[in-house]
Amino acid sequence: MPLCSPAARIALLLVALFAAPGRAADFVDSAERYVVLPNQISRVMPANQSAAVLVFVLAPEKLVGWSRPLTREQRAYLPAKFARLPVVGQLSGPTPTASVDTVARLRSDLIIDTGIVSPEAAARADAIQQQTGIPYILLDGSIQQTPDTLAGIGAMLGAAQRGQDLADYARTAIDNLRGRLLITESTSRPLAYYGLGPDGLETGLAGSLAMSTIDQAGIINVAARLGTGELTRVTREQIFGWNPTIIIAQQRSFYNALQRSRTWRGLAAVAQKRVYLAPHAPFGWIDDPVGVNRIIGLPWLSALFYPDVYQEDLRVSVREFYDKFYRIKLSDRQLEALARPAGAPTGETGQMLGVPLLGAEPVPLPSGPPNSLGPRLPGRGGSQGYPGYPPPAAPPIRP
Repeated sequence: MPLCSPAARIALLLVALFAAPGRAADFVDSAERYVVLPNQISRVMPANQSAAVLVFVLAPEKLVGWSRPLTREQRAYLPAKFARLPVVGQLSGPTPTASVDTVARLRSDLIIDTGIVSPEAAARADAIQQQTGIPYILLDGSIQQTPDTLAGIGAMLGAAQRGQDLADYARTAIDNLRGRLLITESTSRPLAYYGLGPDGLETGLAGSLAMSTIDQAGIINVAARLGTGELTRVTREQIFGWNPTIIIAQQRSFYNALQRSRTWRGLAAVAQKRVYLAPHAPFGWIDDPVGVNRIIGLPWLSALFYPDVYQEDLRVSVREFYDKFYRIKLSDRQLEALARPAGAPTGETGQMLGVPLLGAEPVPLPSGPPNSLGPRLPGRGGSQGYPGYPPPAAPPIRP
């Protein structure tokens, strides 16, 4: 199923589909599929963990379960009631663990999927919707789309005000980072490697969802020269050839190896002690999953790599984000468990790393002011008929 042209996608942003009697609205999702939604949405099945986090932060009482098991550490950072939700499996991704029978057993009113929008993903959504009779919407998982996704899905789930509040927070984080990069010399942005998995030898290519937080922070992904796509395996020799000044580990095993194993000595990042562990409880600050949880990664990376233009106290921002999005008040011990391995500064001004870009261009940021095309819903489509949506114009961004 081919996707529409850019002009058609922009037009769809402005098309309102009025609700028919007996249902809330028709919805145009990010794959430009027209989906009829029920009048009452009480139970939502996530197709993957990104969608589970989205529903949890907006209307947790409507989430039927997590797509993947939570670790003990992750559960400690969630309200107990929701940490105990069952694991329902995932419908999307390379290795689905849920079946059509699972969907039927859960008696959900709606299935939400967030991630890569493609003809294959749209065909899968159509097939599951036809087999189960349950509406299935596919949402663009790009980080730039997060504010509109929060506002639109919040209204859809009967949490319009909360959705708008979280959307404003996300939009401010994105726009604040844009402002910092505008006053940062592009030739002074650091070269970084993000190591995924236990051994750190998997990473994201140019334009991958896993690297979108790093891309937005203007940090240069050394693996981008391998081409575009999602994830790829690399060798230790390739990492030494790139010799990044910064290494971020997704998992503690790789983080520990970088600090303790002789095999990694000689890398600039190791020698300069520029090795960091990406916080992952309850959800990752860079990815894992590639959902709304990544918003806190933007101020973290700003504080870490651009301290001259980041003057806020990151720990205050982390407390606020966890309280606002996850409904948990972090203890001092929990906060330090997240912040210390991540190298979070304590508030004092540091020195920005001066690392040449090796000819790379600055990473483009979302163009245009917020809501420049008028009211927008998740992805490339939209709907009308939810209380509280479209939202009012975004407030001015605080300096």
